[in-house]
Amino acid sequence: MDISPEVPAGRQVIEAYGDGGFRVSGRRLEGSLLVLPDETVPWPVANMASLDANALQGILERSGRIEVLLLGCGDEMAFLKAPLRETLKGQGVAVDLMDTGAACRTYNVLMAEDRKVAAALIAI
Repeated sequence: MDISPEVPAGRQVIEAYGDGGFRVSGRRLEGSLLVLPDETVPWPVANMASLDANALQGILERSGRIEVLLLGCGDEMAFLKAPLRETLKGQGVAVDLMDTGAACRTYNVLMAEDRKVAAALIAI
């Protein structure tokens, strides 16, 4: 019996991660990504130490479409610098940090629930 949830056409589903990239809706993509229900774009962050205000630009440009940002920190959960968290909060975006695998799984669940979610994923 197939228990896969039905996903509306055009939705971005994270199918796999690892080996320095991801498989999103049937496409293999290398490097870190920003994934929203309707688009997937490269995200220029290799690790949490390189996460700065410039790296948030792609997220802030889409803030009207995002209520929850899942930040996949790589192999391990990390912390977000307070000024970066405040910048997101000021745009109405709640951020939840977790390891990249957990962020991928959580994104798929929230996306299937039709939530305004995005995942900023550091490749592992």
